[in-house]
Amino acid sequence: MQSNIEIAEKLNVLLQASHYNKKVEKGSFLYQEGMTANELFIVQSGLIQISKIVPDGRELTLRMCGEGDLIGELSLFCPSPKYMLNAKVIESGVVAIINKEELEEKLNQDHSLALELMKWISLQYRKSQTKFRDLVLHGKKGALYSTLIRLTNSYGIETENGIMINTPLTNQELANFCGTSREVVNRMLGDLRKNEILSIEKGMITIHDLSFLKNSIDCESCPVNICNIE
Repeated sequence: MQSNIEIAEKLNVLLQASHYNKKVEKGSFLYQEGMTANELFIVQSGLIQISKIVPDGRELTLRMCGEGDLIGELSLFCPSPKYMLNAKVIESGVVAIINKEELEEKLNQDHSLALELMKWISLQYRKSQTKFRDLVLHGKKGALYSTLIRLTNSYGIETENGIMINTPLTNQELANFCGTSREVVNRMLGDLRKNEILSIEKGMITIHDLSFLKNSIDCESCPVNICNIE
């Protein structure tokens, strides 16, 4: 039998067999909701935001995808597929493009590869499920607190004062992760700063009391591969 490592490496080789690379510029879209889904993408460099626009115009950010991440996988094996989400370029970079039909054919021929891809998609589903759990059970506060926890797992650096999230974020960007308005996030961040749970300097957030955030949302201490922003 093949080991999981061998299968994972084989899947990586398959996905890297893309048709061509494409440069993408900040502010552009790889695809938008409702467009015909004929291609999948692997991020080679840059940063791609996967989001959903709700009817009232608010944006809910679901994933931030960097090097090595697969995008557009929800369209696989769907008749007349349409993209269900938006993929916006946050940092300019390069993506590798894979033809959806050809990838499906290869997966049909090698079931071990199909299984490995199913495991990867299942992991992404579990990540999304935990985000929605926090939003539904704990409201906007839970969404913000869980977003901050995930950001520390993805970008956190230990400092003398706490855990610094080593990427600048605007309050609007944080609001998009929570599916709420910038004004609501401004107010909640103000309360956290007042209580010295965190501090913000030049757009960089430092968490001083991570335990407070975790206890407030009954954190289940999920593994880092689940509890992250990617």
